Amino acid sequence: MNRIFHARIIWYQQIYLLLLALITIFLIWEKNALFALLFALLMVVLIERIIHTTYTVTSDGELILYFGRFSKKRKIAIAEILSIEKANSMQLGGFSITKYVLIRYGYKKYVAVLPVHEQEFIELLEKRLSDIV
Repeated sequence: MNRIFHARIIWYQQIYLLLLALITIFLIWEKNALFALLFALLMVVLIERIIHTTYTVTSDGELILYFGRFSKKRKIAIAEILSIEKANSMQLGGFSITKYVLIRYGYKKYVAVLPVHEQEFIELLEKRLSDIV
């Protein structure tokens, strides 16, 4: 059975989206249609990426990373995964800017994922990895 995990929306994605919306509104107000259209398209791509990013652990031993309709799927064989760990980006005191799951696979290949339920995601990957090995 396939298990799908949705991505978390990070605070700086929300700020970026708000900034794009404000710039688009300002450009429409100033009657600059070409640049307003450009920023509106950027906003559509960002919203698509935020809403449709998923991580699927398949029953046939693959991790599929899907980042929306405008990008390609990335498939990683679970047997290739070398390590799975929780990681933090830069920390300021006790506050971390972003918490993510770092997956190391293949030869010097890494991917950072942001599943909503991190612990379930890690446990499922480790279970599938132990079943393979």
